[in-house]
This record gives sequence, C-alpha cells and structure tokens, in this order.
Amino acid sequence: MTHVVAEPCFGCKYTDCVVVCPVECFYEGEQILYIHPDECIDCEACVPECPVEAIFHEDNVPEEWEGFTALNAEMASQCEVITEKKEPLCD
Repeated sequence: MTHVVAEPCFGCKYTDCVVVCPVECFYEGEQILYIHPDECIDCEACVPECPVEAIFHEDNVPEEWEGFTALNAEMASQCEVITEKKEPLCD
C-alpha cells in the first residue's frame, strides 16, 4: 500500500512531510510533491504533517482526485528525491 499526494499540494508544495519520512519516498516536481508507490512503507508519518491535507492513503483518495494515484507513480520516477525542508511556493 502507499500514500498519494493530491490536488491540495499543487502550487503550495509544503515540505513538512518530507522531513518525517523514514524512507525518503518523496519526489519534487515543479508545482507539487509526489510519493513513489514502490518506496512508501505506509507508515502515515507524513499525513498529519501536511498543512493543506493533501496526502491520502491510496484507498481513501477522494473521487475527484483519483487520477493523482497514477500521477504520483508516473512522476515520482521522473523527478528528484527530496529529503530536506524547503520554502513552500505559497504562504
């Protein structure tokens, strides 16, 4: 199982979740973060850290954002891993 970063992260890109991840499964896109589904260990440490509530268990992604499950899987393999907190795109 895995977690998914969904629409609320787009344009914000808070990285609070990144620093608590024990397996470094977050990847940084231009406007959003992604979780690599093969690396996520489903520990849920990232979920409460997200200030915009953009991280969902793959079984609980809201219907309107279901496409983000495939998007995370596709884009994580194309982006660079992120392991340190950075300034968000918004306040």
